[in-house]
Amino acid sequence: MNIILLGPPGAGKGTQAQMLVESRDMIQLSTGDMLRAAKDSGTEMGRIVADVMARGDLVTDEIVIGLIREKLQGDKRGGFIFDGFPRTLAQADALATLLDEQGETLDAVVEMRVEDETLVKRIVNRAAEAAAAGQPVRADDNEQSVRHRLMEYYKKTAPLIGYYHAKGQLASVDGMGSMEEVKAAIAAVLDK
Repeated sequence: MNIILLGPPGAGKGTQAQMLVESRDMIQLSTGDMLRAAKDSGTEMGRIVADVMARGDLVTDEIVIGLIREKLQGDKRGGFIFDGFPRTLAQADALATLLDEQGETLDAVVEMRVEDETLVKRIVNRAAEAAAAGQPVRADDNEQSVRHRLMEYYKKTAPLIGYYHAKGQLASVDGMGSMEEVKAAIAAVLDK
């Protein structure tokens, strides 16, 4: 089973993806993790990624698709969770083409709906708690940055909700519940 987790920054996609890895033996494809791993891998794609990142440039869609292609050709276990990809309609089209080329399907797109104000408070409070405990905190986990990240999400990624709805692949879950409640809601979608 191959799925996409959609939702704004801080909605809990990474947490839920980790739970799916543990409970369903799925493989989480987090683009950030994949880029960092590729940069250090020594492969041809890794050298390209390292060069782009060293220049401070944004990694192109073609590079990200290339990394995903490599992963799809490897171990498939319980399927793939796309986390942080696609982010744009162009990336969604590229992913559909890639999955088709690989003989794979996209089985579900799960939108984790959250309320903006609650989300901002959640992220800012989590950062404050981590700082008080002496743990590392993301530099952009402050109210102004979170609101900017939300605006970027609505401009670039939110159109994917309509895209996947039109394809009949979208299911929405309430992302405001506890981790276990959200996990159960996602499981209900996947087990249909």
